[in-house]
Amino acid sequence: MTSAALTATVDLDAIAHNISVLRETSRTDVLAVVKADAYGHGAVPVARAALAAGAAELGVAVIGEGLALRAAGIDAHITTWLHTNSADFAAAIAADLDLALSSRRQLAAVVAAARSAGTTATASVKLDTGLGRSGVAPDEWADFADDLAKAVAEGAVQVRALMCHLARGDEPDHPLNSQQAARLDDARADLVRVGAAPEIMHIANSPAALTRPDLARDLVRPGIAIYGGAPIPGRDFGLIPAMTLRAQVALVKRIAAGQGVSYGHTWVADRDTTIAVIPAGYADGVPRPASGRLRIRIGDRVVDQVGRICMDQFVIDLGPEAGGIAEGDWAELFGTGADGGQRAQDWADAVGTIDYEIVSGIGARAVREYVGAAADRLGLR
Repeated sequence: MTSAALTATVDLDAIAHNISVLRETSRTDVLAVVKADAYGHGAVPVARAALAAGAAELGVAVIGEGLALRAAGIDAHITTWLHTNSADFAAAIAADLDLALSSRRQLAAVVAAARSAGTTATASVKLDTGLGRSGVAPDEWADFADDLAKAVAEGAVQVRALMCHLARGDEPDHPLNSQQAARLDDARADLVRVGAAPEIMHIANSPAALTRPDLARDLVRPGIAIYGGAPIPGRDFGLIPAMTLRAQVALVKRIAAGQGVSYGHTWVADRDTTIAVIPAGYADGVPRPASGRLRIRIGDRVVDQVGRICMDQFVIDLGPEAGGIAEGDWAELFGTGADGGQRAQDWADAVGTIDYEIVSGIGARAVREYVGAAADRLGLR
């Protein structure tokens, strides 16, 4: 344990286990999504652990994330798929990043950067097959395909993949999932016809990778499942949550019946009791709307969080007897759910969100530490 008062411990063996589950269930290779600092788990350690566990390649959202992986010495195939007018395509091409493109404008900018560098850019095509977000729009598709064919013929671009994002992947039987896959298949036929055939295709996100192997094509592209989250709440896929958030008790003290706790006194002690202050708050990713709804495991007990969650701290009620809990003891805020503890999904349920938001929102004050045999093999502890 580090000397930090707030730690996010990441079990890289859990990451490896989850990669294995995804490979076995989808019956294909895995593109491990490590965007947003690997959903708050640490992009470089997770990327290395995922690749060591058999992931074929990596995916991120923005070019800067891909460049950071390259700077760390990671030479695996990396796809990046969210670009603005200020995107540094020249740096991305120099770093051999795969640029997934969503418009003719983006394609033209990549072609210009490749020409300037006197090289061939690796690009993928991101198609909007029904999500209505990023991706080449249906009414632009024919012109985009023609532009791409010209870029390929010129040698400015080589086409690696054709991809899309599912709108309703967490509803495995929804007909839109199959419709989106069919639209992507049709688009591939278009690209073959114009001489810009992609090498591979990928569609499936975490829930589809675990429930719809028929959508896998050449790769699956999971995110939250890698981290042991719940792609479809209520269904158990044998995944292991990788992050455990812990904090050291900062203060233990007695308060009298009738004393309010924290801002607004939204909780008032109904008997003489003992409280403990935990040094984590909404600046660290503890959701303020979860005030009074969390359960915290400390020692062999699970106790209530009481009062409003503050920016840097919150309070737990230890009861009339402190039960041996002292300043400096460690409290588990969330983890695997063992021994009555909560998971990130429980926090998400408390505030009506998803566990993706919980784990990716854990702030920088929580020191990341890495455990497991995979961490030892990678020299991370």
